[in-house]
Amino acid sequence: MEKQKLLVNNERLKDTLETFADFGRTEKNGVTRLSLSEEDRLARDYFCACCKDLGMEVKIDDMGNIYATLAGIENKPPIVIGSHLDTVKKGGRFDGVLGVLAGLEVVRTLVENKIIPRIPLTIVNFTNEEGARFEPSMMSSGVLSGKFDKTTMLDKTDINGTSFGEALQAIGYDGDVESRLKEATAFIELHVEQGPILEAESSSIGVVECVLGMVCYEIEVAGESDHAGTTPMGMRKDALFATNNLIGEVRNKLGNLDPDLVFTMGRMHVFPNIHTVIPNKVVFSLEARHKDPVVIQRVEEIIQGLKQFPANEGCTIKTEKLWDRSTVWFNPQLIKQLEESTKSLGYSYKRMVSGAGHDAQFIASYVPSAMIFVPSINGKSHCEEELTEWDDCAKGVNVILETVLSIQAQLS
Repeated sequence: MEKQKLLVNNERLKDTLETFADFGRTEKNGVTRLSLSEEDRLARDYFCACCKDLGMEVKIDDMGNIYATLAGIENKPPIVIGSHLDTVKKGGRFDGVLGVLAGLEVVRTLVENKIIPRIPLTIVNFTNEEGARFEPSMMSSGVLSGKFDKTTMLDKTDINGTSFGEALQAIGYDGDVESRLKEATAFIELHVEQGPILEAESSSIGVVECVLGMVCYEIEVAGESDHAGTTPMGMRKDALFATNNLIGEVRNKLGNLDPDLVFTMGRMHVFPNIHTVIPNKVVFSLEARHKDPVVIQRVEEIIQGLKQFPANEGCTIKTEKLWDRSTVWFNPQLIKQLEESTKSLGYSYKRMVSGAGHDAQFIASYVPSAMIFVPSINGKSHCEEELTEWDDCAKGVNVILETVLSIQAQLS
């Protein structure tokens, strides 16, 4: 007979998630807990207290990242579990915090069952993943991985002119550079999917293979302003009409390129934006995401070819590449271990990709890393309506617990 699987305490996990939601809970049962705010400080203080109650050693690094470590029998690089405690404005109760509290619940389960891990187990809270108060997002994991310059990040300011460095000192979480995460046996991040796929396919777990590569362009269409009532239609150089034609062309070409390609035109400025004046300029963004760099390259060729778009209404078209990122593939062995853990627990799952960015994609550059997703009801996230079933939350944490135990057993 197969040995009974060790499982986490569902009710305790639910209660802990609800307790953390109180640090910034909104009227519609969402959460506003901007990075380094008073609400963030309270959540951090409570998290540290919970970890210390379990006998864990808590350290803070120079970017305010929190590391709580349960000692192991052997002094080897730890297994690290974590995500972030900060939210966007009027965000949800699960985004980020579930990944941190997954680590807390795993440790609580080990401690109450008197299981001493063979190697240390660390829970991490990364500072300012959302970038909602201080841009960019994933700021602190970006500094750890060398993607961002620390001095530049400390000087970033919020809308009130307060710098990240000032805010970090103000809440008392300006720590030591020597405490940074430098090495680990594995890093595992649990996150809500923030999309509709798992729910639509009735899968409990998403085993994430990669974070999609992406590219972002700004497109400028320039025409001429004239009086809206006196200029004949055939004599106009209407930048908005040209943009409308252009968007239809882009949607058609990119839509037929690859079924897994996603693309968005999310920001648009029309000038002079007066109802009696023919628009003389439109500037809009176009971003695209796909795991295959060849597809992204084809996207760029299509965008750059728009400068010769024939239905331009007499306007000129310019394209400017703002930024890009390459696809980040997670550690194959760790992905396989998460998959095996999910199977052993009898949970339905699928391998999938992440269209959104996460701390794990930066940490993966120097630590073996992987992620799992749990379903988001109606795909909702970054809003007060964000919801994941409590049972699905627990299933995600059980997969991490089983993976931690399996890695430990393999090392013995």
